[in-house]
Amino acid sequence: MPFGNNDWLALTQEPALEPEIPLCDPHHHFWDRRMISVPYQRYLIHELMADLDSGHNVRSTVFLEARSMYRASGPDDLKSVGEVEFVQGLAAASASGVYGEARAAATIIGAADLKLGDDVARVLEALQAASPNRFKGIRHNVTWSPDPEIDNREEPGILANESFRAGARVLARMGLSLDIMLAFPQMNEVAEFARAVPEVSIILNHLGGVSRTGIYSGQDDNLIPAWREGIAAVAQNPNVTCKLGGMGMPRWGFDWPYRTVPIGSEELAEGMAPWMNYAIEQFGPDRCMFESNFPPDKVSLLLQRDVQRLQAPIGRLQPQ
Repeated sequence: MPFGNNDWLALTQEPALEPEIPLCDPHHHFWDRRMISVPYQRYLIHELMADLDSGHNVRSTVFLEARSMYRASGPDDLKSVGEVEFVQGLAAASASGVYGEARAAATIIGAADLKLGDDVARVLEALQAASPNRFKGIRHNVTWSPDPEIDNREEPGILANESFRAGARVLARMGLSLDIMLAFPQMNEVAEFARAVPEVSIILNHLGGVSRTGIYSGQDDNLIPAWREGIAAVAQNPNVTCKLGGMGMPRWGFDWPYRTVPIGSEELAEGMAPWMNYAIEQFGPDRCMFESNFPPDKVSLLLQRDVQRLQAPIGRLQPQ
């Protein structure tokens, strides 16, 4: 039975903690016919609502760009507008209440190329037109790593690029936020970038993009101190918030997705707590939020039942 499958998740049943607390899940994706995403090539409203039915009081969610449903034609820099159009429709369907009380994609985070500099305003305006009431920012994946197993999305040093920084300043002027996906060795670059553009609201994804596979396999003695140093450096910037999540993905090097029976919350918390608690200590609870990262990180569905034991806040974004 493949990991992430709901039948697999159902093999480990545990009650939700404090199920009355209203929550916003600040990070998930939608896509369809994504052939590389075994076992969840389709993830739309029905799949999301099934995952949210975990005993918690999830009232709203935030969609994060996933290179999904881009336009097939037109200018390359505007193709990402198709994704926001797609999700705006799903969000409107969710707002009908037909699928449940949770409001899916109450906020939409799209994609735009900040290397366009000042000209990125044209793309951001198109994204706003596609979703006047829900579009609130973009994610730019700046991942670059020497590990050949990692899918590089940018050239090294992109965060110091003056055009990239000019594009980020446009975001700030328009009142929009910037999610950053990266590889963990880039965190000192993020810290420098955050100091250079203090007016930009930055959200660090997935605890800083840790990878403990490939060339980093078995390197915890060096990797963990480097990660801690990077987290501490980024946290010194008050314009950065940290998303706690992503740890169920295979790149973290845990065997959780490959077990015959899903891991229980006690063992899950034991593995995650040193990482999450350190990030919370550095950023403070008010600058941390727990993300489900559905569907890639569906093992974290179990973590939702155990976050209080990690002393981590869930969904600091206010329900909408």
